[in-house]
Amino acid sequence: MKYKLIIDKDAEEEIIAIVHTPSSLTQEIEDLVHSFSGADFIIGYREEEMRKLPFGEIECITVMDRKVIAIDTKGNRYSLKDRLRELEVVLPSYFIRINKSTLANEHRIQRFDAVFSGGIDAVFQCGYREYVSRRCFAEIRRRYEGI
Repeated sequence: MKYKLIIDKDAEEEIIAIVHTPSSLTQEIEDLVHSFSGADFIIGYREEEMRKLPFGEIECITVMDRKVIAIDTKGNRYSLKDRLRELEVVLPSYFIRINKSTLANEHRIQRFDAVFSGGIDAVFQCGYREYVSRRCFAEIRRRYEGI
């Protein structure tokens, strides 16, 4: 497989992939291209601070007390102005829904723990825990089994 990247500020941006057959890699590339909006961050607010939050530094985005909150790699919580469904369209494909009110950065999930009540929690690298709904966990399992 060959890879070629040409950076030309004057040319119109385009992505061309020539493959023999479609695969999970080509699907992932297509999803990434379609979901890319030109920005790789969102704006978060905390007290008097306004900060760019790069997608890679976000552990998860969840709803707490009717507010959309982003939790970063240090466990800091930032308020967001966008709704969860709006963010789901903008975020890269490695953000997965783990319950009705949470989008998780798949790369930042450290492990899944079974809890006493019979449910499952996603444990993030910063230490934050969030429950995973049964429906979403079934989808996550299918996704991992497909690899």
